[in-house]
Amino acid sequence: MSRPVTLFTGQWADLPFDEVCRLAAGWGYDGLEIACWGDHFEVDKALADPTYADGKREQLDRHGLSVYAISNHLVGQAVCDDPIDERHRGILPDRIWGDGDPEGVRQRAAEEMKDTARAAAQLGVRTVIGFTGSSIWKTVAMFPPVPQAMVDAGYADFAERWGPILDVFDEVGVRFAHEVHPSEIAYDYWTTVAALEAIGHRDAFGLNWDPSHFVWQDLDPVGFLWDFKDRIYHVDCKDAKRQVGNGRNGRLGSHAPWADPRRGWDFVSTGRGDVPWEACFRMLNTIGYDGPISVEWEDAGMDRLVGAPAALEFVRGLLFEPPAAAFDAAFSSR
Repeated sequence: MSRPVTLFTGQWADLPFDEVCRLAAGWGYDGLEIACWGDHFEVDKALADPTYADGKREQLDRHGLSVYAISNHLVGQAVCDDPIDERHRGILPDRIWGDGDPEGVRQRAAEEMKDTARAAAQLGVRTVIGFTGSSIWKTVAMFPPVPQAMVDAGYADFAERWGPILDVFDEVGVRFAHEVHPSEIAYDYWTTVAALEAIGHRDAFGLNWDPSHFVWQDLDPVGFLWDFKDRIYHVDCKDAKRQVGNGRNGRLGSHAPWADPRRGWDFVSTGRGDVPWEACFRMLNTIGYDGPISVEWEDAGMDRLVGAPAALEFVRGLLFEPPAAAFDAAFSSR
């Protein structure tokens, strides 16, 4: 069950794709999880130019790297979000933002996610990671009081908007792996259950497991793997550190920037936070996950050129294989 270790390029999109390939290969990564922003993978160009995907493959081959997944979190976020505002303007391509009319943005984002599935198929990968957005995230504080009908409408909106997108994923043989994450339709255990029910447990819709979003919410990332074992389509390794013991810092972050000591938690480089990594990797073995292990480097207190190779070394130390036979088999007289 040898699993490749890849680097997610989303936090490196300010660098040219070839430079990220050079760095990742030099550190010893097996491949990349390629972000659909910067010049790393451009969906519109992939569909307009029949040589584009081959060119990306050639770049990867020159550096001895593979690709197992692409990610389009930023556009996916706009499919269901309400409101659509200046935050989205900052992350979306001009062709998706258009004139900024919210429903127009959502519709164009949905079409782009369909095209992302088509572009992934051209590249030869079978998994797209991303966000869904949510029309009801704004109600998470439950005040003013939120009627159940409003919550139900949010899940219905998600299913209505993502159903046609997933139809295209099915057509081209690609799966969508939703990253369970605050601000999305599925952000914790029970909202994941609700989202899967809303979408009819379609095979095209699975999960990207990133435990950093679990630990600061006091969720169990190990139990999540077991309960959703048939839906774990991809794994991102990112860590988070809780900082709530002083009686002042809160879970919601207090609008403080990353690395601010007043935050109740922060993202840190893999292996430096509160994720129980060994238990997680043992569970990945137990459920038979044999896909890529992708390092998503985020740490506002550490230089990425230090963090990325250190995270790779940490992850490789956890990639032990389960034994071929039970340890007590040697006790048998037969």
